[in-house]
Formats: sequence, C-alpha cells, structure tokens
Amino acid sequence: MSKLTIVANIFAKPDQIELVKSELLKIIAPTLAEEGCLNYDLHQDNENPAHFMFYENWASRELWLAHMEQPHLAEYAAATEGAVDHFTLHEMTPVS
Repeated sequence: MSKLTIVANIFAKPDQIELVKSELLKIIAPTLAEEGCLNYDLHQDNENPAHFMFYENWASRELWLAHMEQPHLAEYAAATEGAVDHFTLHEMTPVS
C-alpha cells in the first residue's frame, strides 16, 4: 500500500459560505477517527472566503475510498446541496 494525498477544493456560493464552512467542520472529527486517515486539514482562502481546501493524507487509496462511502460525507452532501458552486478533487502521490 502506498500513501495517498488528496487535495479537494470546495467553492461555496457567495451567499452560502457560512453554511458550507459549518458543514465542512462537522466532518473533520469523524474523518480523523477513520482507519487510515493520517491528516485531514481544512483551509479557507484568505482572499476568497468562498474557497475551502482539504489537504488529506491516507495510508492507502483503498482506505480513502472507504472514507468516501461514510455516512458523514453523505450527510454533508445532503446539507450542502445547492450551496456549493463547484468542487475539484486531486489524487496525488508523494514524490519525496
């Protein structure tokens, strides 16, 4: 198994920033408790407060895929439906 880094960018609609932020904060603790989660760090852009970014490291891609099926992510998606403008996700492998 090789470590997997995830960079996820979430762009809230301008009038939904606080909703999206509060819902993102709710998923941190249960995610950190998941098997294989090495870190799960949420950031907010200093110049564009609608832009949030998760920097995540997982012990393996398989464990990250299991994370993607967790109920707290489904709850987040339901709570923020229509509030997110767009979302990008990058799976990355450490080089050094």
